[in-house]
Amino acid sequence: QLDPENTGFIGVETFASLVHSHELPLDPAKLDMLVALAQGNDEGQVCYQELVDLISSKRSSSFKRAIANGQRALPRDVLLDETGLGFYKRFVRYVAYEILPCEMDRRWYFYQHRTCPPPVFMAAVTLTQIIVFLCYGARLNKWVLQTYHPEYMKSPLVYHPGHRARAWRFVTYMFMHVGLEQLGFNALLQLMIGVPLEMVHGILRISFLYLAGVLAGSLTVSITDMRAPLVGGSGGVYALCSAHLANVVMNWAGMRCPYKLLRMVLALVCMSSEVGRAVWLRFSPPLPASGPQPSFMAHLAGAIVGISMGLTILRSYEESLQDQCGWWVLLLSYGTFLLFAVFWNIFAYDLLGAQIPPPP
Repeated sequence: QLDPENTGFIGVETFASLVHSHELPLDPAKLDMLVALAQGNDEGQVCYQELVDLISSKRSSSFKRAIANGQRALPRDVLLDETGLGFYKRFVRYVAYEILPCEMDRRWYFYQHRTCPPPVFMAAVTLTQIIVFLCYGARLNKWVLQTYHPEYMKSPLVYHPGHRARAWRFVTYMFMHVGLEQLGFNALLQLMIGVPLEMVHGILRISFLYLAGVLAGSLTVSITDMRAPLVGGSGGVYALCSAHLANVVMNWAGMRCPYKLLRMVLALVCMSSEVGRAVWLRFSPPLPASGPQPSFMAHLAGAIVGISMGLTILRSYEESLQDQCGWWVLLLSYGTFLLFAVFWNIFAYDLLGAQIPPPP
């Protein structure tokens, strides 16, 4: 009735009177966003499809841009001024300010956040890693540098260049760790950074990013350090951390997480020390003679995956990745690397006559 020509638009004044006269049960925060959206376009009109998308908690890139343009018209205060929140909602607000650089994105995430599904991926991976470590620690009675126990490398989960045909090892090595130090470092970062990222960006994006870092780590080691076995989830951890840190740097002015400079310095110090430790284990004279030679290339490969592919994922909050040209370029590049690595593992070891250690 209000749109007799079926244009899909009505004036914002007409829509406002409709809301008040019929007492429509709209979320006040979403109503504010819709008014801002209408005031952000040239005609000052409300689009029916945008109304449907808003109520169903869906957004497109054009919707987000229009909301940002009309942000000056939003009457509500910033999210930090919300009072009377319970413990969980305060935690959700903390996650919003920890991960998202835009106030509109924070408010959108805060108001449309649901507890289901919970961030189960990072929690499940961390719990599995702890259980596996405890089982091997109790079995071998060794809690530091487990890789130097002769029985440890016989595990079907460890990546070893002599067992390249067992393709699952290129991923399952993430459940094995050298010792308490490596496990503690990875578990801490996975829970502190991975869980908030999963809460905001969802299980599919974060699990893809983590596993892409894990797989890139083992394949990079198989190409650049052909004699080295591999354990630990550092490839996935560094993919998450480098993506988050790069996102903070790219949006430095908009990030409102407390002590962001100090926290970034600490994160970089911890990550650098872990890489330094891996380099020391790789090239320190006493260790290679008494056990396998671990590699540090997985850390660097995970960081590259995070900075490239991960940064695109984190910058595309609530937007479809398949609509972005850059995402397809990165995906094609990653697929090309995987294909090259597969052929390298099939043919290069024999062609180059690589002297790999005998498999356990």
